[in-house]
Amino acid sequence: MSRYKPRAKKKRLIKKNTQTKWAPFWTVPKIYGKNRRVHPGRHTVVKRHWRRTKIQA
Repeated sequence: MSRYKPRAKKKRLIKKNTQTKWAPFWTVPKIYGKNRRVHPGRHTVVKRHWRRTKIQA
């Protein structure tokens, strides 16, 4: 990738990077109930890894 990136492209990349994070821990009891132990990454909408899936930014 080039050294200098356009501002719009940077914004798109930043947005995509935040989408790959896990859901907050407090959403687990909210969705599944108090006693259910589930990984927060399970109900994250966008799951992408930098090595597996590339983005068209």
